[in-house]
Amino acid sequence: MGRAPSATVDPMGRLIVQETISADGFAADPEGRTSFMEPFIGGSAEGFARRQSELIEGLSGMVMGARTYEGFSAFWPTDASAGELLAPALNSLRRYVFSHSHAEAPWGDLGSCEVVSGDTGEAIRRIKAESEGDIGCWGSLNLVRELLDLGEVDELRLVVAPSMIGQGRRFGSGGPVQLSLREATTYDDALVEMVYDLRSAE
Repeated sequence: MGRAPSATVDPMGRLIVQETISADGFAADPEGRTSFMEPFIGGSAEGFARRQSELIEGLSGMVMGARTYEGFSAFWPTDASAGELLAPALNSLRRYVFSHSHAEAPWGDLGSCEVVSGDTGEAIRRIKAESEGDIGCWGSLNLVRELLDLGEVDELRLVVAPSMIGQGRRFGSGGPVQLSLREATTYDDALVEMVYDLRSAE
């Protein structure tokens, strides 16, 4: 007797969160900036730049909180990013802004972002289902905390800078989260990136 054909499961995009943090666990300084990263990006930091380029080129979209959108949209779709290695790939991504304060979210002359203001869990599951590839997220600390608590983050990349700033905004979840270390890499004799899986593939 022949075996019944297995059901086909449509692939879903994974949500990949990447956060840069200081060695003492802060994701932003008191002004909300990642000034602790500035000495370690650009210039001679070629290894990390290549890694970032590979990551972004493998994505089909990105999600942002309101403040991160405001910072990104003021730079990436403008002439100021013309010399940036990451700009073409980043600007080609489909973009989603999770915000209750933005009715529209333009991206320079490159169209607009989709504004998401409803249930976060339902929205991210829809975005994953519609995506042809993985979805990236940077910064967006409040949004990421909520996504971690909802169990919707599939991969977490923590990039640790060799500096301590003593105060600022910490990165974290609202409760316990189990991580499984998949990879740890040092770039340019300075930055350390740790890649964690947050749940097993189904």
